[in-house]
Amino acid sequence: MGEEGQQFEASVLVRRGLSRVLVGLGVAVLVAMPLYAQPRPVPTPDWVRLQQETLEHFQAILRLDTSNPPGNETAVVDYLATVLTREGIEFQTYALEPARANLVARVKGTGRRRPVLIMGHTDVVTVDPSKWTFPPFSATRDGGYVYGRGSLDDKPHVVAGLMTLLTLKRLNVALDRDVIFLAESGEEGTTRVGIDFMTTEHFDAIDAEYCLAEGGGIRRENGRIRFASVGTMEKVPRTIELVARGPSSHGSVPTRGNAVARLARAVAAVTDWQPPIRLNETTREYFSRLAATSPPDAAARFRTLLSGDAVKMEEVARYFQEFAPGYAALLRSTVSPTVLRAGSRYNVIPSEATATLDVRLLPGDDPARLVSDLQAVIDDPSVEVRLAARDGLPRPLGTSGINTEAFRAIETAVAQNYDTVTIPAMGTGASDNAQMRSKGVQCYGIGPATDAEDGPKGFGAHSDQERILESELHRFMRFTWDVVINLARQRP
Repeated sequence: MGEEGQQFEASVLVRRGLSRVLVGLGVAVLVAMPLYAQPRPVPTPDWVRLQQETLEHFQAILRLDTSNPPGNETAVVDYLATVLTREGIEFQTYALEPARANLVARVKGTGRRRPVLIMGHTDVVTVDPSKWTFPPFSATRDGGYVYGRGSLDDKPHVVAGLMTLLTLKRLNVALDRDVIFLAESGEEGTTRVGIDFMTTEHFDAIDAEYCLAEGGGIRRENGRIRFASVGTMEKVPRTIELVARGPSSHGSVPTRGNAVARLARAVAAVTDWQPPIRLNETTREYFSRLAATSPPDAAARFRTLLSGDAVKMEEVARYFQEFAPGYAALLRSTVSPTVLRAGSRYNVIPSEATATLDVRLLPGDDPARLVSDLQAVIDDPSVEVRLAARDGLPRPLGTSGINTEAFRAIETAVAQNYDTVTIPAMGTGASDNAQMRSKGVQCYGIGPATDAEDGPKGFGAHSDQERILESELHRFMRFTWDVVINLARQRP
């Protein structure tokens, strides 16, 4: 064989050897790829055991009086810190005022995708203990319910966030997103110490792509699940004051210029008046989905609201105002007298009387225009209508989309846990979702199942009594877990 032939044969042998090596490497890669690309399956939590632990933590934080004012939310933060320290979960506390701390805890993922945040506020509204069957901070269990201030607003979200992090850590779940838990202070009217402080001074600690917080829930009627509402936007809260003035004099000599009487007439006029109905994209979708899933008579009312017939829409609005005020509040900006102040002695006619109005504006409505409208409705130059300050920063506008991974994850978890339809909703009350949305976070309002009949009976959030079904607390915990896992688990 010549030199050229030998070189050719040698090159063939080299190529064959390389081919064998490459084939071998290919087989190794193919064998190794599933091990690398396929993440560990998510272990199934022991829900029976977790229910008992959830209830223990829930009762413990319900028994901590965090009435706002004064708040004292640090008591809950200290409790959470003890639990998290025991479990080896990273956390940090942030406080504008020592007694009003916020806590941020985190279970880390790979960082391939941006975090998901679970948010719950630790303060509650004040109580009149004399109106409670069970002491408001006793967390009494009775008839399948847990009674206590905060049992609906908002300590279910606090305990769901805590238990989600504990379970992720214990099961060593493989995550592509960090899962963050924010236990915040001051939501009930003093946002400067809570969400305002966190979003302006410490936003890097809670920055996330998606957020789950209060502002939605599962509606039950006559013990049956009707639908799940998911908060994607909310009204804008403002405060308006009416100030009536007149001559001060002895109470034994009635006068036509009595400031208290003028104020009473002004409040009556404001209460009888209604701003015009105006639907937006979210409320149209809300009533459209309700119409598709409701009995014929209710469906007809919902469709009337979508018809554009102003006269018939007002007829439906009056029906809802009497029988379903929650629906009525979605139709327009609302004005509710909440505080009256006048006089200091029974026998002195005061020169000034003041009423505070809680105003919830539809997004896009102008507060200055509302002041002007109310002044015209009252039609009394001795009564001043003025905007008043609220605690904290103004709540900015923002809407979370319904064509996102998070909304789809919520829909999936609703179907898995409640077997019902998911409906995007506009919140009539204010939540701290607004500040998160203003920072670009897609924030969704969720919540446990509650009975529509409980509110009128006085067992709802902010009512003289407050309660939650134990079974629905546990179902909400599992629902929250499913949403978080759908969003944060490691994927190929």
